[in-house]
Amino acid sequence: MLKVRGVRMPEPGSWPALVILGILLLGFGNGGVVWAEQTVPSGLTAVLVAMSPFWMVGIDALTAHGEPITGRRAAGLIIGFCGIVLLVWPEIHVSASGRAFLGGVMAAQLACFGWALGSTYSRRRGHTAARDESVLVTAAFEMLFGGLFLMTIGTMRGEAAWLTFNARTAAALVYLIVFGAIGGFTAYAYALKHLPIATVSLYAYVNPVIAVVLGTLILKEAFNARLGIAAAVVLIGMALVRET
Repeated sequence: MLKVRGVRMPEPGSWPALVILGILLLGFGNGGVVWAEQTVPSGLTAVLVAMSPFWMVGIDALTAHGEPITGRRAAGLIIGFCGIVLLVWPEIHVSASGRAFLGGVMAAQLACFGWALGSTYSRRRGHTAARDESVLVTAAFEMLFGGLFLMTIGTMRGEAAWLTFNARTAAALVYLIVFGAIGGFTAYAYALKHLPIATVSLYAYVNPVIAVVLGTLILKEAFNARLGIAAAVVLIGMALVRET
């Protein structure tokens, strides 16, 4: 589609960087979360993934010309994290034990690390070598290489035999392609290029709140005082980070 529209494709010399970004963001980032959810309850996984802003801000601060971690910014991240914990509190179960559970927890943190490292690298690249590169092209090639990486791992594990296609899975796939990939991931790539890394990292706090709101409006799920307080706490934390 981009080629038909006449959008300039990335030079072959930039492909290695796009491969690395695809593997870090999609392979480790998304793949690690999917792996973790096999053995870690969804509520606890949400809390573990909500630690990604700490990884993103921390890694960025360690790089050359990175944004410093101010007291206000750190307080905002901690407050926002507490809001996420309160938001998913009833779904947090830590009774599971054993090697599989520990592996899932480690996979979630590996996902956060991969996403944070990829995000920091992408932002640096967007301000230097890829300054004139189309965000749509960047996102498309990152998803292409990340998808190939995940397909290779899945095939090696024999997961191809588990594939089933029906109307429901096809609809879910189309939804994820349109809203998750073309919409969400491209918007994230754009944000990395134009916003401070600390601000971009707040997506991890925004998503659960939006999920609760949509669940209330569309699925008529109960909205109680705990959810309202949690959402307010998250917004306060975000405001502190944004004002630094």
